[in-house]
Amino acid sequence: MTHPQLFLGIDCGTQGTKALILDAASGAVLGQGSAGHTMISGANGRREQDTGQWLDAFAQATRQALQAAGVDGQAILGIGVSGQQHGLVLLDDGGQVLRPAKLWCDTETTAENDRLLAHLGGEQGSLERLGLVIAPGYTVSKLLWTCEQHPAVFSRIARILLPHDYLNFWLTGRACSEYGEASGTGYFNVRTRQWDLQLLRDIDPSGRLQAALPELIDAHQPVGTILPAIAEQLGLNPDAQVSSGGGDNMMGAIGTGNIRPGTITMSLGSSGTVCAYADQPQVSPDASVATFCSSSGGWLPLICTMNLTNATGAIRELLGLDLERFNALVAQAPIGADGVSLLPFFNGERVPPLPHATGSLHGLTLDNLTPANLCRAAVEGTTFGLRFGLDLLRQNGLQSRSICLIGGGSKSAVWRQIVADIMNTPVICTGQSEAAALGAAIQAAWCKSWSCGLEDTLADLCERCVKLDLNSETLPVAANVAAFQQAYERYRQHVATL
Repeated sequence: MTHPQLFLGIDCGTQGTKALILDAASGAVLGQGSAGHTMISGANGRREQDTGQWLDAFAQATRQALQAAGVDGQAILGIGVSGQQHGLVLLDDGGQVLRPAKLWCDTETTAENDRLLAHLGGEQGSLERLGLVIAPGYTVSKLLWTCEQHPAVFSRIARILLPHDYLNFWLTGRACSEYGEASGTGYFNVRTRQWDLQLLRDIDPSGRLQAALPELIDAHQPVGTILPAIAEQLGLNPDAQVSSGGGDNMMGAIGTGNIRPGTITMSLGSSGTVCAYADQPQVSPDASVATFCSSSGGWLPLICTMNLTNATGAIRELLGLDLERFNALVAQAPIGADGVSLLPFFNGERVPPLPHATGSLHGLTLDNLTPANLCRAAVEGTTFGLRFGLDLLRQNGLQSRSICLIGGGSKSAVWRQIVADIMNTPVICTGQSEAAALGAAIQAAWCKSWSCGLEDTLADLCERCVKLDLNSETLPVAANVAAFQQAYERYRQHVATL
């Protein structure tokens, strides 16, 4: 029997923090925990969070996971942290947080982003210079916004960190970032893997921002070991190594084994993402495709929709339905929802690129206005956005043999079938739905292995730790594929009018 090798994977997301204990020797997940976060929202598109909640949730979720696994925290060899991308955490020279973190879903900085994009020479200029087109959620517009709206806070900035960088800093006292997470800032060149220092000087000529940047490290490099006081607070081994970690999309890719070309990971979370692995930075000419670096040493061309389970959830709450009843109603309505179309752009939208759009219902008659058709239209409308994005990736030469589904929506059998039919591709889920936390734990094991002379490659670890749920495998049905193609064309026509 092999000796267990225990690693802690953390995923700090918008809605909460998840923790999971992985035995990298057997590939088994031994226990999990979670704790929620609340959001600070404003009508102007403000979406912020108190970073103190992340630390409390980290501790709570970790205690739960250790307890559920029945393991002693002193046996943990390493920790990997996954975090929501793009968020801005500002620290003063004492390491204290200066204001709530502005999140990926914050659209308050849309005007600043528009000005920065114009400064870069528009979408084409941004693509040429950075390898991607900056969007309102990216970190760079949050910096310009802080400079203009909160000059007193801005003058005290000593460190600029992303959410997972901040958690690593809290754990180790070291400020660094890895290439995957840095890709989403808007001041990083994804081809050369370097900060764009000139862009930060254009925001603030004093050089303050440049001086506040974290050091860049490779995905397989550790940040350090846990500070003794934090190790004690969390009940963890102070010698546990903290890996580079990464953004939730990068960690979700590792947690679904998406570390070589041919696989697609699709996440049905509050937002929706589709990403694929590439070993070269083939930058797409399309502004909606973000060619991020991966957190496994390659690249991760990705599209993101701002509205997914947050949109289906809004319809569910409006009609007062639990999940089971909602899914039953979706299944009851026909493909195309009897002509009802929901454009679910409640939060603006990134793919299709409609940042100022709002949600709308189309095609309503007295006959088709039913709860079942509304539920169906919500699931179809959000999934069509992912199809729009997948088509962009496919135009960029992406091959997709199968789609690995993760996130809350993937637990619904009816939604899995809809995805398979709309994408005309077989769909399967991983046995572990918390793919980002699992990916973080796998990356921690890879970091540890690398520092011990590489007993295990990342591919070895993914092979052992990423298990597919064969019961969830869903194949497209030819008749459905044809019917959905018509409904998708209708969606495209509605989008074109915006």
